[in-house]
Amino acid sequence: MQVKVKLFFTLRRGRSRVVDIQLNPGATVKEVIINLGIKPSEVAIVMVNGHYSNMEKQVDDGDIVALFPPIGGG
Repeated sequence: MQVKVKLFFTLRRGRSRVVDIQLNPGATVKEVIINLGIKPSEVAIVMVNGHYSNMEKQVDDGDIVALFPPIGGG
């Protein structure tokens, strides 16, 4: 199955802004993150198809996963 991943801010370093990846059926968001060479601890916010989610969520063919790092500011 194919999933589109949108990376934001520091997660883009050395990667494209949008990545299409192939996964086995039943893969989770955490597997998407690891497949991209990102440490799960580097991801603070996960969205799947525009809805807040978590790393244990199974993704389906055609899903859009957005990943955000921790964001600081004041």
